[in-house]
Amino acid sequence: MDAHVPQCARLGGMSGVLTSVVIVLADSGPFTRECVDHALASDVPVEVIIVDNGSTDGIPEALDRAYAEDDRVRVIYNRANLGFGPAVNRGAAQAHGDRLLVLNPDCLVEPDTIARMAAHMNVHTGIVGALVGDSAGHIDAASRRRDPLLRRSLNTLFGRKGDNGIDIGGPMPQGVEEVEIVSGAILLMPRAVFDRLGGFDEAFFLHCEDMDLCRRARDGGYRVLLAGDVRVLHGKGGSSRHRPVFVSRHKHRSMYLWFRRHDPAARNALLRAVVWSGIWTHFVLKIPGQLARRRRR
Repeated sequence: MDAHVPQCARLGGMSGVLTSVVIVLADSGPFTRECVDHALASDVPVEVIIVDNGSTDGIPEALDRAYAEDDRVRVIYNRANLGFGPAVNRGAAQAHGDRLLVLNPDCLVEPDTIARMAAHMNVHTGIVGALVGDSAGHIDAASRRRDPLLRRSLNTLFGRKGDNGIDIGGPMPQGVEEVEIVSGAILLMPRAVFDRLGGFDEAFFLHCEDMDLCRRARDGGYRVLLAGDVRVLHGKGGSSRHRPVFVSRHKHRSMYLWFRRHDPAARNALLRAVVWSGIWTHFVLKIPGQLARRRRR
């Protein structure tokens, strides 16, 4: 028996399927400890792999010390910010589970969250998401979305009503629903599917990598499902608040990258140039407000 495989992984086959929980940090703040504690309290076997993208807040080191005696927890230090998707891929490369749960450090799962999400899986399932919301019970519209094709993005940007935008109107489902995109704040996948897809596309540094993964899963013949009966508390990112312009720059870059990769409209060179100009103009116009909000905090 491999001495380097954690005890939780060796027990996984006897007591249930092992789920590898991958959490990426980038100055994500003390809330991460609560996130890890909740994941470890799951009623299915888990290992937690914390991947640090060059944090300077001391949290990864504190977690390393706190869980030094728990072989279910490992901390991987990248010593630099590699981006979200690349960090997840590095965590997954060291995972022993048959399932992967990609979890934001500002999300809290309940003991039965993983089991309830996994209950919706079958051989055709590529990704299962959940409803993410705040402490007041408001569900984030990003829990389920349509592909951000150009026409849909414009409808959303200009507030046009109807079913032609990125967001899906109406109440959230009470049970499972097949969708195009689920929130990257929490994604459950069979490890085999993650590997077949090549993990996250590392060209996406930050943002839209979940949209890209969902699209590639569907293109590969897998279903993307929203578990409408599972709700997860989402605290909306400490990392983003500390570096709003940095995050916004990568978000806008990723928006254009997704457009180039997946939108048929991108075949038109003139339209590509217009979209590129529009995206970066939007980025520049948002900078003053972002800096002002940061100063107020």
